[in-house]
Amino acid sequence: MSLGALLIILLVLALIGVIPTWGYSASWGYAPGGIVGLLLVIIIILALLGRI
Repeated sequence: MSLGALLIILLVLALIGVIPTWGYSASWGYAPGGIVGLLLVIIIILALLGRI
């Protein structure tokens, strides 16, 4: 498995993990998911360009 594929899998799992489902995290808004989502998009673009 390549490094790019491994990073994408880890970031997808992290994106699922930061969904605000608990009561105390409902006020967080989209910040945790947005940050991880942005990292996921950057990693996918770098993987498609062959930089990873």
